[in-house]
Amino acid sequence: MDSLDVPALLDHHCHSVVVADLADDALAGLLTESDRPPAPGTSPFDSALGLAVRRWCPPALGLPCHAPAADYLARRRELGAPEATRRLLAAAALDTCLVDTGLTTAAGHQLLPLSEFAEAAGARVREVVRLESVAQAVSATAQAWPLAVREALAAAAAGAVAVKSVLAYRYGLAVPAERPAPAAVVAAAGEWLRAGRGRLTDPVLLHHLLWTALEVCADLGLPLQLHTGFGDPDLTLHRADPSLLTDFVRAAEPSGVPLVLLHGYPYHRQAAWLAQAFPRVYTDLGLTASYVGPRAAAVLGEMLELAPFGKLLFSTDAYGLPELYLVGAAQFRHGLGALLAGWRADGACSAADAQRLARQVAADNARCLYGL
Repeated sequence: MDSLDVPALLDHHCHSVVVADLADDALAGLLTESDRPPAPGTSPFDSALGLAVRRWCPPALGLPCHAPAADYLARRRELGAPEATRRLLAAAALDTCLVDTGLTTAAGHQLLPLSEFAEAAGARVREVVRLESVAQAVSATAQAWPLAVREALAAAAAGAVAVKSVLAYRYGLAVPAERPAPAAVVAAAGEWLRAGRGRLTDPVLLHHLLWTALEVCADLGLPLQLHTGFGDPDLTLHRADPSLLTDFVRAAEPSGVPLVLLHGYPYHRQAAWLAQAFPRVYTDLGLTASYVGPRAAAVLGEMLELAPFGKLLFSTDAYGLPELYLVGAAQFRHGLGALLAGWRADGACSAADAQRLARQVAADNARCLYGL
């Protein structure tokens, strides 16, 4: 990282990968947050993320940087998915991965179980439990549902390092400062059960789940991760602005539970402000560093305008493709290295300052936060 001695990275939020020989269009489809086919005549490879894949991934497979996408895909097929996956994950040089197990498939294929993913990545792996997935699996009457959810979450999180919520996708991040009344929760649970136990989208139930997660995390000493900012078309972007969480952040302070705001973009400056203003709020840039391609250093700089150096964490949010692990790690190393080289050249920090900041964000902050 531009002469900085950075340890192997601790990826504090990511997903498992598919080890299958994907069709070219299926693989390309995992290079975008869209769940729709691309417009005629276009390709996800023709994007900032696509350029980043062609920059960092071909050398891991024995090709030159910037190899054409067709050549890269042909080489991947020649090696086979298991070998390509092994090479790409090895090149990412990750020490530890905290894996959200709420997603189980990608492009119609099963994601690797945690034990097999750990072997493929050559990394230590710990689980992050997804709140809404646990709640949807609970079978109970409406009256018993609130307590049953709490017990199920406590059991699921007992061996995990964090709980994660995707409230941003289900309803949005404008969470009231008070938990819903018990009678309202029971009534909403009854309606959900009568409707066939589908996807949880009722705001009363979602807000109850978030408060329940806060209690469980306080009991177990775990952080609570929250998706913020951009994602697939399932969310409405302005409802994923992390500043909408401000009332909940204030109300959650007495619990002592760390709240970790994931991704944030294009609201990453709001996430950085929350991390500065509230002692128990942390943040990361996540998959943003991959998606913005050559702008990674600039966007990291925007986040570090306000985010305390001890509150910013590294993650890839890689999902499905091992390429996204390598790109996320390489973009972060390169972007942070370029940013700090500029700071040093401008006299903004010393070499020792830059080294300490890089180590904090790369791994040390996450080790401290998650007790690793």
